[in-house]
Amino acid sequence: MIIVVCGPTAVGKTKMSVELAKIYNGEIINADSMQIYKGLDIGTAKATQEEMQHIPHHLLSIKEVLEDYSVFDYQKDARLKIEEIKAKRKIPIFVGGTGYYIKSVFYDYKFDVDDIDEEDTSLMELSNEELLSQIMEYEIDFEFDKNNHKRLVRLLTKLKSGWTPSKDDYKLIYDDVLFIGLTCDRDVLYERINKRFDEMLVPLIDEVKPYAIKGVRSKALMTGIGYKEFYPFFENKDTLVNVVEECKKNSRNYAKRQYTWFNNQMDVEWFNVNFSDFNETINDVTSYIDNNL
Repeated sequence: MIIVVCGPTAVGKTKMSVELAKIYNGEIINADSMQIYKGLDIGTAKATQEEMQHIPHHLLSIKEVLEDYSVFDYQKDARLKIEEIKAKRKIPIFVGGTGYYIKSVFYDYKFDVDDIDEEDTSLMELSNEELLSQIMEYEIDFEFDKNNHKRLVRLLTKLKSGWTPSKDDYKLIYDDVLFIGLTCDRDVLYERINKRFDEMLVPLIDEVKPYAIKGVRSKALMTGIGYKEFYPFFENKDTLVNVVEECKKNSRNYAKRQYTWFNNQMDVEWFNVNFSDFNETINDVTSYIDNNL
């Protein structure tokens, strides 16, 4: 059996994954694209040693901020971890909100846009920004590599042909995986996102400051919410108030996209989180897992 705990940011995935690992003798595999990087702890809400409760965690803080790490790398590494954990007769438990990473592991996922005989050559001269602008007009709700020009051209070519992505595009290659989604009322979630950001603001500023002052603009820093937004503040181009509001807005919008991704791309069993009695939610999830063993 493999368990995947997914859903939007700030909904309690980390706590749920640790509890399930204790119950089912599991080890946890990170499925958050930003938590791959060392030093990006506060803004990514990376689990602390205390929160891990001595449960082994994998693919967490394995790359330096200046290193590149792709979904292709993640697919390879995560599938290897599944085999390693199963060989120990333990349960692999994935936790995270990066849908693109999760889907790449469990589905027969290829990293080119398939079924295109040739690319639209008229698009080759466009910049990444121009390609992204056109792609966004299709309002697609899945993650993709925004820095790979060739793949952007191929994706836009396919979109122009009338293709739309769905959960049926790829075949599930593991027959023993359960997708557990955590959810809650949208207003409650947004309130939790805002509150969490307020609580982590001071340490987050300390975390971002060294990179911003040195002008480090790696892919990781320019992708993750809560990092790139602070650069104008440290460059004296914007106020801290505006930066904080931008971070909160981007986090809320990301949570909305996460919901859409998981609903459209994967067969997720959703559970409403009882934040006042989290044990109730744990019991609901374990009952579902036990019934599907």
